[in-house]
Amino acid sequence: MRKDLQILIHSFGFHKSGIPDDPYENGGGFVFDCRAIENPGRYEEFMQLTGLDKEIINFLQARPEAEEFLAHTDKLIEMMINFFLSRNFNHLMISFGCTGGRHRSVFCAEKTAAKLRKSGFAVDVIHKDITGENISK
Repeated sequence: MRKDLQILIHSFGFHKSGIPDDPYENGGGFVFDCRAIENPGRYEEFMQLTGLDKEIINFLQARPEAEEFLAHTDKLIEMMINFFLSRNFNHLMISFGCTGGRHRSVFCAEKTAAKLRKSGFAVDVIHKDITGENISK
């Protein structure tokens, strides 16, 4: 695992906890707004679930806008990682927000974390509006 860049990913709700504070010295990172993706939380059968549940994952994976959104964020994140590494920054924070912080933002945070881990980066994920703790390793 790469130790040269620690990545922290948050999911959050714009109407709940709000944009997370960046604890790192360089103050850099991203805040992505996932509200362009259809909200599964508007459907009764999905309201009590989260982006960690298979039903929500399946719902969002079936949405072309979710795939397109992640393709764009992946490119920006890759660009920033290369820049951070060239400047010897040690930390990058990436935040995904949606209305309530339980469905779309969680899904996007997990998808991004999985991709970055596959590339060898150390990634921590905090889902602020589910538990507020790091539950993804």
